[in-house]
Amino acid sequence: MNFFVDVFAAMFRVSTPLALGASGELITERSGVLNLGIEGTMYAGAFFGFYAAYQTDNRWIGLAAALLVGAIASLVLGVLTVSLGVNQHTAGLGLTLFLVGISEFVNRAALGTGSGSSLVITRFGEIRPFGLGGIFAQYGLTYFVLLVLIPFLWWIIKHTRIGLSITAVGENPEAADVAGINVNRTRYAALIIGGMLMSAGGAFITLATLGTFTIGIIAGRGWVCLALVIFGRWNVGRTLIGGFIFAFVYALQFRLRLLSGWENVPFELLLALPYLATIVALVISGRNAAYPGAYLKPFRRQ
Repeated sequence: MNFFVDVFAAMFRVSTPLALGASGELITERSGVLNLGIEGTMYAGAFFGFYAAYQTDNRWIGLAAALLVGAIASLVLGVLTVSLGVNQHTAGLGLTLFLVGISEFVNRAALGTGSGSSLVITRFGEIRPFGLGGIFAQYGLTYFVLLVLIPFLWWIIKHTRIGLSITAVGENPEAADVAGINVNRTRYAALIIGGMLMSAGGAFITLATLGTFTIGIIAGRGWVCLALVIFGRWNVGRTLIGGFIFAFVYALQFRLRLLSGWENVPFELLLALPYLATIVALVISGRNAAYPGAYLKPFRRQ
């Protein structure tokens, strides 16, 4: 019984940065823009969030710094893809390479650390509502993201003017323009909101989960978020379910290593399990996925 309690408790913690990153990518893609800079944005959010928290001894300032970095990164991507019409694949991958590079450069130059770091900060602590433990012992940010932020984003997308405008711009920007919607401004807004969520996902890992920064800390979570958006077919609820599946398998493989009888199973195989599960889920659910109508298409007003 304790085995499954531990797995499910870890699942919610692991799913938090995925929920943030995938939600940010979902909002961006619903506007018709693919943000392949997500891996770099999460990486930069993780580092600069940690760096600001370490320098100020304030976790909230670290989180605010991460949000600012995400907004700036997305603004740069917006200039390239929305204003200049640069190929979105090239611009996004270039942004990821730049953000990872600048984060590692500042890490070595300002903090003097290499692949590992002995520098630590006071993490966001867990909370236990009504004194409950087990599955209910989670970070406050986890409760906020899963119970408040995700439902709020669903409501924004489905029932507000900005959400409907983002969807309209992603499906048919010409028709949206005729209806009086500023296409480029809407796409910029989606990019910035999405970038802040992605960066917050990276910051969660350093500010809550680990309390430190190490090279390669994101470990492909940004690419997993891209897969989750396709798995969820650009729907907030389905995307969150995909995040839970990945997080469950991720938490499960860690617990399996501690069980007798699993010692001879290669460590690398267990580590690959959640990524294999993501690929399988993507193959099953991603077939014939209906992409937004204006996906990857720059808009030029006639």
